[in-house]
Amino acid sequence: MRKLLLPCCLATTLCTTSVPANDAPLQLARLGQGTQSTHSPTAELWQSLNPRKLKLSSAAALVLDNEGTEVYAKDADQALPIASITKLMTAMVILDADLPLQEKIRINRDDRDLIQLTGSRLTSGATLTRQQLLQLALMSSENRAANALARSWPQGKDDFVRAMNTKAAALNMHTSRFTDPAGLDAGNVATPRDIARMVRAAMQYPLIRKATTTRSISVYPWKGRGPLKYSNTNRLLKNNAWEIQLSKTGYLNEAGRCLVMQAEIAGQPLVIVLLNSFGKLTPFGDSNRIRKWIEGGFDG
Repeated sequence: MRKLLLPCCLATTLCTTSVPANDAPLQLARLGQGTQSTHSPTAELWQSLNPRKLKLSSAAALVLDNEGTEVYAKDADQALPIASITKLMTAMVILDADLPLQEKIRINRDDRDLIQLTGSRLTSGATLTRQQLLQLALMSSENRAANALARSWPQGKDDFVRAMNTKAAALNMHTSRFTDPAGLDAGNVATPRDIARMVRAAMQYPLIRKATTTRSISVYPWKGRGPLKYSNTNRLLKNNAWEIQLSKTGYLNEAGRCLVMQAEIAGQPLVIVLLNSFGKLTPFGDSNRIRKWIEGGFDG
C-alpha cells in the first residue's frame, strides 16, 4: 500500500488539532459550496487519480480529504433522503445540550415507529441511560432509542426537530432538512456535500466517534433479565484493512442503502459519503472500490 506523505508541520496539525464543537461551523465553512480548493497542500496528491477508473453503484458519492479538497464526486449536489444518517445530527443536538448522560429514560409506546413500522427489542418498559440510548442509536441504528432521546428532550420532540434544523443551518448545511430524529421519514434530506459537513462536525464529539466504531455492546434494559447484544451495522469495522474513525449506515426504501465514514486511506483522513446504493452490500463494495482506487491509482 502506498502512503501519501505530507510535510511534517501539516501532518502534525491534521493529527493533533482538536476543534471544539462550537467552532465546527467555522472549520466546516472551508469546505465551500462544491468547488475544489486550489490552495490545499494535498490537492496535487490527488491529480494522479483517474476518476474514470472508479465505477460506483451508489447514486451519489463524495470523497473529501482533510483540507476539504474534492477527491471524487458523483452527483454531490443532489439532495436525497438520508435515512438513519440522520442520527448523527440527533446525537450532536443531544450532546450540545449537555443533558445528563447517566439519566435513565424509560421506553414507552410513543417511541414506536409509526412511519415505517419497524420493530425493536426495546419494548415498552425497557430502561436505559441517555448515553446507552445514544450508543444504540449510533452503533446499531436503534430507532426507538433515537425516538426516546427526542421525546425526553426538555421542550418536547417537535422542538427537538427544530433544534436539529437549527444545528444544520449553523453548520452551513443549506440544502438539508430534518423531519424526525431517527431518519424514518423520507423528508430527512441532504446533499453529499452537506453530509460531509455533518461528518466533520460529528468528528468533534468523542462519544460519537467511539459509539459509531464500536463493534458490539450488551445492555440490560430490564432488572433480573439477561442482556441484549447489539452489533454495529457497518461490517467494514471487522475488516483490518480499514482504519475507520467514524461511521453511520442508513436504509429506507426511498433512500436506498447509505453509508458515511471518516476513514484513513493511504495515510490520509478522508470523508466518504455514499447515498442511494441498491443492494445490501453495495455501499460496502463501493467503499472497498474507493480504497483500492486510491491506494493503487497513483501510477496513472
